Amino acid sequence: MISRNKGILSLEFLVPNVGLLVAILGVTMFYRHVVTPRANELMIERKVMADQGKTGSQVAEERSIYLIIKDPEPMVEVIFCTWGLIVLSYKLFQVSRERKLLKQDFVRVQPGERIIPEDAFDRYKELRTAIGREPRWRERLLPECILAALHRFHATASIQDASNAVKERAEIAADQLDSSLSLVRYIAWAIPAIGFVGTVRGIGDALSFAEQAIKGDISALTANLGLAFNSTFVGLMLCIVLMYVLHIVQSQQESFVIETQTYCRDKLIDVMKVPTKEEAARSFT
Repeated sequence: MISRNKGILSLEFLVPNVGLLVAILGVTMFYRHVVTPRANELMIERKVMADQGKTGSQVAEERSIYLIIKDPEPMVEVIFCTWGLIVLSYKLFQVSRERKLLKQDFVRVQPGERIIPEDAFDRYKELRTAIGREPRWRERLLPECILAALHRFHATASIQDASNAVKERAEIAADQLDSSLSLVRYIAWAIPAIGFVGTVRGIGDALSFAEQAIKGDISALTANLGLAFNSTFVGLMLCIVLMYVLHIVQSQQESFVIETQTYCRDKLIDVMKVPTKEEAARSFT
């Protein structure tokens, strides 16, 4: 989670870009093989029924999901929503992977044993070596917090400074997690914006058929007005879904940071001790 690799081969770069490609290809294929053919069938059926003077089931057909999302603007909105969900799924996977480390015993302390400043650096080196042997522990928040606390405790012989080191690392991680969601916030803003673009285009095209509507043919006018309202409707609905998932991811990330601080306090900070001068003299002799 505390990733230092920000190059083009890092997951932080690849996941959003590959996710966009997957969303474009997946939604395009879905539209080509499912939405467009079904929407065309429904429009043909509606036209035939209108020619026959049957209107009983026209309302139900008008509300078909395929007719609502068949236009280009709703398609782009679905692509953006799918893209955002892919990114959020990766963020949830990151949190779940980090949470597994909370089950690890990084600080092995016997009952009644305390960590003193002189021992902190040895434990620091031991944990650093263990992290070097375990690739899945590298650049993870919990080991980084423990290392920071042990190093600070050895350098300052202050339990408060060690606690502050954990807090500082946790705050940095929280800021990184929050900034990593900026792309999803942009997507959540862009989806209804695309819907408004479709609304403007639909109303503009509808006005171009105003003269035809005055003469009695309102089919083109209603079709374009349908695009206008459907684009906004789809955009708002998808934005609601995406923002709810974003809320879940943010809650999970915040909970994980708090759990990490709690782990460090219970397993490390609470077992630290600064010996008194008398205790230090006795241990020296």
